[in-house]
Amino acid sequence: MLTLEDKVALITGGSRGIGRAVALLFAEAGCDLVINYRADRRSAEAVRRAAEESGVRAMELKADVADRAQVDRMVESALQEFGKIDVLVCNAGIWKRNPIDAMSEEELRETIGINLLGTFHPIAAVVPYMKKQRSGVIINVSSTSGQRGEAFYSPYSATKGALISLTKSLALELAPHNIRVNCVASGWVQTDMTEEVLRGEEGATVLSQIPMGRVASPVELAGPILFLASELSSFITGEVLNVNGGAVLCG
Repeated sequence: MLTLEDKVALITGGSRGIGRAVALLFAEAGCDLVINYRADRRSAEAVRRAAEESGVRAMELKADVADRAQVDRMVESALQEFGKIDVLVCNAGIWKRNPIDAMSEEELRETIGINLLGTFHPIAAVVPYMKKQRSGVIINVSSTSGQRGEAFYSPYSATKGALISLTKSLALELAPHNIRVNCVASGWVQTDMTEEVLRGEEGATVLSQIPMGRVASPVELAGPILFLASELSSFITGEVLNVNGGAVLCG
């Protein structure tokens, strides 16, 4: 039952980290893929080729998710190629240190643009088509930072907290159209975005706050996302699935 055969998924930020792991696991589950990237075309192409080895169709599409016009063009291209979008995984995001008394307006707007507007835009673009087909699954990637806050990363925390509220609001709004909306709140994950911090002096502190004593691998986030995309979760909507090794215990 854990299959996405005959499904098409659009994954934002799909060229690396969690997005890459999601794409490859979805491919193993039989899902055709649209892999979004902003700048690193070579990595996106590598993910596409790896996905195709599982026997699925895949394409990479460049779009800055903070730009609604680019997102609209990406969705139109995906629909022209595949005819539908069954699953949307909103994964694109940035995580930058921003002390409140030192960050610039440009830095603030960049985080809001990619993390928050970059989720609103793809959802707004695909929902009309999901309504027409009377089905769809949307999965937003949030963070423990959006649940408990994180010193020196307040723009990131604010946007990730907003994704949790957005998930709950859209779950109610879209349920009558047979569109499920859920969220995965991740803890620390070993990616190129977190590598420097985890290798530095803060790494030991991070590990001390995780009861399981380690950070997650990207595939350990991809698995729960696959579950939420599959029919095994057909009666789940508006849920925040915590994947954090016990670091934040919330219902």
